[in-house]
Amino acid sequence: MDIRAALKRQYRGALAMLREAIELCPAPRWVGGEDAVPFWQVAYHTLYFTDLYLQQRLEDFRPWELHREPYHDLPWPAGSGSVIADPYTKAELLSYWAIVDEKVHAAVDALNLEAPGSGFPWHATIPKFEHQLHNLRHLQHHAALLSGRLRRADGTEVRWVRSA
Repeated sequence: MDIRAALKRQYRGALAMLREAIELCPAPRWVGGEDAVPFWQVAYHTLYFTDLYLQQRLEDFRPWELHREPYHDLPWPAGSGSVIADPYTKAELLSYWAIVDEKVHAAVDALNLEAPGSGFPWHATIPKFEHQLHNLRHLQHHAALLSGRLRRADGTEVRWVRSA
């Protein structure tokens, strides 16, 4: 089995589901709604950390050109942070999505999956391969969360993508 090829397919599948959720989100839910953290912010958080963790080490990461602090951090507990007055637009996040999606192939090929550490101090004890599984779980978790929000709000369904 080609582990790198499997990782790439799973990243691309989960990213496809995230993209569809972003595309299907109606304008009023993008910045508002009944959820404590806006849709756009969860989507950005997901893209940011997917992009970050596709790097071998923290030092290798270059944030997206439109990155703004602290947009990538989700408030904890949910709803405890201040409202961000200038959210990213759907078009901006779809542009970032395309950048991350395009990075997957080369990024996964460049990773040393045998490295004993993740390359990130807050996940120091996780081996690199396991850290990639963690990254996939994080990506899919938030894609599913956003999909669930859409389904609850008006029955909108995000299709399941097995792999891409």
